[in-house]
Amino acid sequence: MAETPPPGDTLQDIVGFKYPLPNLARSLKQRNTKIVAFGSSSTAGTRLVVPYPAYLELMLRNEFGTEMTSEFGKRMINVINRGVGGEEASTELPRMQSDVIDEAPALVIWQVGTNAVFRNTVPEFAFEKVFAAIAEGLDRLARIPADVILMDSQYTTAVVEKPEKKELSDTMVKGVSELAKAAGVDVFRRYALMEHWQKTIAMRELIDPADDLVLHLSDWATRNVTEALFNQIKKMVKAAEVT
Repeated sequence: MAETPPPGDTLQDIVGFKYPLPNLARSLKQRNTKIVAFGSSSTAGTRLVVPYPAYLELMLRNEFGTEMTSEFGKRMINVINRGVGGEEASTELPRMQSDVIDEAPALVIWQVGTNAVFRNTVPEFAFEKVFAAIAEGLDRLARIPADVILMDSQYTTAVVEKPEKKELSDTMVKGVSELAKAAGVDVFRRYALMEHWQKTIAMRELIDPADDLVLHLSDWATRNVTEALFNQIKKMVKAAEVT
């Protein structure tokens, strides 16, 4: 039996956000706050691992939802899970209007990149369609009063073990970061965080033991990734309140 990994490292220089979250900060002063988690299987969840949106909702409610507003009483914070397993940005884009924009969220967390790497077998034709879809999606989201966080790929065996897959993963992560910078939105560097953990934690501890694809996160990794994300959201909500 493997030992329990040490507590998750949420190093600021790895996962630190650049931009405040003013729309979320304003919404948290009202009665109801809605956040949409958009993406594929690591958003939707797998058979035995609770997905990160459920953990994030609990953390946000514990931090912000217990406070009272003079007009409405206790706040309600809902993280709506709009993950669909196996999809990538180019197949998510057609449902962005109905699954994300029509929900009128204060914050959108869009998890992208992994399936494009996992399924790709032709590196020279890697990601043009995916990057174009992400850019288009970010443009659509910029037209609504919502903050946006891009979440990049996970660092798991299926997408880093073979040198060609590791190269593709690095290319994808770099591209997502560049798209986020161009759009002026935060990127949550899940890949870099997990790569950092893997220096001291066995890869098997980061992967769902029931996943034959060795693609999806373990419960420990999911909870600690979520905690890192939550800490940055909390920090940038506070930053928005003082600007």
